[in-house]
Amino acid sequence: MTETMTGAQAVVRSLEELGITDIFGLPGGAILPTYDPLMDSGKIRHVLVRHEQGAGHAAEGYASATGKLGVCIATSGPGATNLVTPIADAHMDSVPLLAITGQVNSHAIGTDAFQEADIVGITMPITKHSFLVTNAQEIPAVISAAVELATSGRPGPVLVDITKDAQNQKIEFSWPPKRDILPGYKPVTHPHGRQVEAAAELILNSEKPMLYVGGGVIRAEAHKELARLAEITGAPVTTTLMARGAFPDTHQQHLGMPGMHGTVPAVTGLQKADLLITLGARFDDRVTGEVSSFAPGAKVIHVDIDPAEIGKVRHADVPIVGDAKVVIAMLNAELEKRLAGEKPDYSAWWQFIDGLKTRYPLGYEEQKEGILAPQWVIKRIGEMTGTEGVFAAGVGQHQMWSAQFIDYDRPNSWLNSGGAGTMGYSVPAAMGAKVGEPDRDVWAIDGDGCFQMTNQELATCVINNIPIKVAIINNSSLGMVRQWQTLFYNSRYSNTDLHTGTDTQMVPDFVKLADSYGCLSIRATNEKEAEEAIKLALETNDRPVVIDFIVGRDAMVWPMVPAGVSNDAVQYARDARPVWEGDE
Repeated sequence: MTETMTGAQAVVRSLEELGITDIFGLPGGAILPTYDPLMDSGKIRHVLVRHEQGAGHAAEGYASATGKLGVCIATSGPGATNLVTPIADAHMDSVPLLAITGQVNSHAIGTDAFQEADIVGITMPITKHSFLVTNAQEIPAVISAAVELATSGRPGPVLVDITKDAQNQKIEFSWPPKRDILPGYKPVTHPHGRQVEAAAELILNSEKPMLYVGGGVIRAEAHKELARLAEITGAPVTTTLMARGAFPDTHQQHLGMPGMHGTVPAVTGLQKADLLITLGARFDDRVTGEVSSFAPGAKVIHVDIDPAEIGKVRHADVPIVGDAKVVIAMLNAELEKRLAGEKPDYSAWWQFIDGLKTRYPLGYEEQKEGILAPQWVIKRIGEMTGTEGVFAAGVGQHQMWSAQFIDYDRPNSWLNSGGAGTMGYSVPAAMGAKVGEPDRDVWAIDGDGCFQMTNQELATCVINNIPIKVAIINNSSLGMVRQWQTLFYNSRYSNTDLHTGTDTQMVPDFVKLADSYGCLSIRATNEKEAEEAIKLALETNDRPVVIDFIVGRDAMVWPMVPAGVSNDAVQYARDARPVWEGDE
């Protein structure tokens, strides 16, 4: 059965048919035709943001917290270009995202018309695909294809740019649409059985294996299969920044996070391993350090849904292309068959690992008396909220401390900008997460630098009854940059002082700012005030809560592997010798 409607109505109807219930956006001239029928939709909730970047990050947070597609919408020109950062962010972190943008009339394309930008060309390198629609009849098929592209295979962002005349054009709408625009798109989900057998053989012949788990395990919803693999093998597990929560932090086999600011057992364990069982990870430079010296004695099993990732950074002895959930399940079955209830003997390996855990526990230096330690604040937020909460971090020191000092026992509880490192991610991402998971406590753990980039979305939260909780870890500086200046630039603090948390200057005063938005606003300067503030925040669900935690600016993130050097150089604390020297 067909129905006559405009292209704009077809956009809204297509989204409804595909089960989209929430969209984040901001209207403008070139997308106005679509906003008109959107107003009449009884199935889609539109959240009006204050900046298009906020729409994109909110859609990311929604997707990362729920596992569903995130959708954002903007007008042409600057509206569309303001989405570029979250699109790039989603591309780096494999977040399923659909961005819909309006475009000038088709006859005006290429004339430098008002608010014209070639957003398809701009985003082509940072999307799975970017569509330009100039014929309204194509809208249902393109929207349908875009959703499939974004959510299947390796998830990622897809952009659909629709000219204004196509939105106004009348068409005969029918569903489902006839679709032949993805003839070559066939992601491989099931691996070759021989490769799984080869992987099982390597595991059984190894003496020092490590499960190196990346964010692909979370995107594939493969955490249960991963837990079973860890149980079958008894091997140590490390989860990357993007994989926090894929394997419970409280599990005795978990060594924590690897990489530049990873735990010593995780970093050194990878270096000493004879086999890396790499699941949905991409050998990111922040994990490997100097690639040529990374895990030099290890063979590699590399499982990834994206064939382009395998062999890109590190040679794979057993490459396996496929969906992590499917591959791990097949590997589990193969290992169970071969082991027949027995477990490999990794006792000598665990003796070494346990020695590292004993000698180098994760901790932090206390601040001067009367000054809040940022690590303590973040740890208490995690403890008082519990594992059912959702924690979205900005980028910098507070991001690393949030990854280190909060226990993540379930997937989709940790949201952050991993690959792109986008400051300003936290508040809108938390907003999107709260829309998708309204019954969970959702925290934005932010720095005073990050918070000033996107705090306008607090207005969106207040007006739309999205009661997130914001913890500003306020050290009055760009903390991670300052740490590098301390360590590598002779403490020459060039342009890193933000004047946000000192006694003489608070520009801005975050408590007054949050109060002006209609939030419950609190300042905490000591542990007693901090405990009371966190407790009150968890009890408050009728509006957003913003807590300005005034913390010491000299706190640093440890352990640390300086950029571009070998993981052998991991340091446990400032002025300490590299761990490696004592752990041969």
